[in-house]
Amino acid sequence: MRKTLAIPVRFQLLIGIFLIQTGCKQADQTALPVPDPDHGGLILSAGFDAFIVAEELGPARHLVVAENGDIYVALNNMSKGAGAVALRDTTGDGRADVVSYFGTVSGTGIKLYGGYLYFGSDTAIVRYPMIGGQLVPDETYEVIAEGFPKDRQHASKPFDFDGEGNMYVNVGAPSNACMEQMRTRGSPGMDPCPILEYAGGIWRFDAHSLHQHQLSDGYRYSTGIRNAVALRWNPMVNRLYAVQHGRDQLNQFFPELFNAQENANLPAEEFLMLANGADFGWPYCYYDPFRQSKVLAPEYGGDGVETGRCEAKTDPIMAFPAHIAPNDLLFYQGEQFPEKYHGGAFVAFHGSWNRAPLEQEGYYVVFVPFSNELPSGDWEVFADGFTGKDILMNPGDARHRPTGLALGPDGSLYVADSRSGTIWRIIYTGEEEMAQEAAADSESREVVIADHPGERVYNVACLPCHQSDGNGVPGMHPPLSETEWVNGDKERLIRIVVEGIEGEIEVKGETYNSVMAPLSHLDAEQVADVLTFIRRSFGNDASEVTTEEVEQVLQNL
Repeated sequence: MRKTLAIPVRFQLLIGIFLIQTGCKQADQTALPVPDPDHGGLILSAGFDAFIVAEELGPARHLVVAENGDIYVALNNMSKGAGAVALRDTTGDGRADVVSYFGTVSGTGIKLYGGYLYFGSDTAIVRYPMIGGQLVPDETYEVIAEGFPKDRQHASKPFDFDGEGNMYVNVGAPSNACMEQMRTRGSPGMDPCPILEYAGGIWRFDAHSLHQHQLSDGYRYSTGIRNAVALRWNPMVNRLYAVQHGRDQLNQFFPELFNAQENANLPAEEFLMLANGADFGWPYCYYDPFRQSKVLAPEYGGDGVETGRCEAKTDPIMAFPAHIAPNDLLFYQGEQFPEKYHGGAFVAFHGSWNRAPLEQEGYYVVFVPFSNELPSGDWEVFADGFTGKDILMNPGDARHRPTGLALGPDGSLYVADSRSGTIWRIIYTGEEEMAQEAAADSESREVVIADHPGERVYNVACLPCHQSDGNGVPGMHPPLSETEWVNGDKERLIRIVVEGIEGEIEVKGETYNSVMAPLSHLDAEQVADVLTFIRRSFGNDASEVTTEEVEQVLQNL
């Protein structure tokens, strides 16, 4: 049951103005389709609803929505003899009642541009001419860019267009860290890495010319990017962005340097703002979100601390938790969602596999607020529940894995799933509820310690489970706000962080039974910082935790 919020007087006037300004928009939303009672199985931010547009389409990847509402979905493997599927709603209920498969190549990237449907197979970018009034395009395609390496690893070719007729294509590196012996324990990295000559970056092409070859006609725009399935041009600031898949298996290949917990939390998935000539460091470097810097990879002599040549590489604009697989990126340009979301970024995370033996993470869509070119606040989980499980140990057990994002002409957000081929449409229906919660959130953040070093540790190690507001995930991860677990015995709290906790616990009258892995990779100062931050935030007002107190507990373990 949702709690009734007591809104301070100073926020009541702001809320009244907010509702007056958005009243017309709310009235227009009466025409939105009726959502599913269970939000299509999703857990959404307050004020949002969802429904399933179509399901069982096949292994869906990226998708695009036309101005008339028709939907085009790329399929990762051929399904029903086709590599793409087109959807149309003829009844006005928001559900696809016409489903047409087409295309002789499968892939990931798909965009509508200049009267064509562009499609990214693993080895080429092609385009299908659109036919006025028809759902399915002319299936006689033209080749725009070709000659891409044919590799099993990181072969997908997402792409996007700028406003000047250029097309940008991700060419993922078919490698983890450019080892001499691929994915072999202790193998050194090739230096210089020859893969960077033809992969591991973003290539630029003319969006209209035919039969451009990658190496002879394409231009390497940015390099040092292992694989960026999430690639998007932001026309609001005229910049290209990507979210990179970070490298894997630090512990498996270099167990003398990294333990299982460090392997699960390193390196960050990097949110990148691209630029002509930028080098983001792969394979020589990876981003350590705890140190907030790029460090030298062990394949190139790194020890988890040394930076070396990495000091000259370009840092990300934001760091996400490790191994959660960012697979699409979208900047919100619609009007349906509240002002908070305008200009911000949504990122679809496909989910991890490299956190074993610990619980897997990701499998959600997050939101990042933006101001002009850069993030203006912490990321937060926007849509969850895709896995259908409270605890996921194996990615093969996930019911759904979010892979694609698209904006509808009315400002709805569409999400594609790669497991069963489900498409969701997320709509906003709760202006007043959001205004109240925004006011309450503003009040609660008054007690957050600004720029505290513990906040940085929290955002990397704790936020995925306990959320940016400290309220956790109902039924899965307990809240941190105003509980005896946080505000009580400091020694017990320190032990939970450094040793983890498993088994049933009761928090605020609700039973939780998820596993919290030990954060043994944090040093005593970081443990003290993050616990002090938690005990002084989210409505808590408890005493600080000192480094000396943490060290005393560690000595007694």
